Amino acid sequence: MDYITTKEAAAKWGISDRRVLQYCNADRIKGAVKMGNTWLIPKSAERPVDGRRKKP
Repeated sequence: MDYITTKEAAAKWGISDRRVLQYCNADRIKGAVKMGNTWLIPKSAERPVDGRRKKP
């Protein structure tokens, strides 16, 4: 399985690196694993739904 970093995921999804870290810490990204101080995210992972906004 191929993995990307939080910075690469942030660029792919158009959000901040910090927000990706928050998703990882809350276990909202399926398959994300922590290796030392670095989160590894599967390349095929989908961006979690932002729960701060209501859907129209």
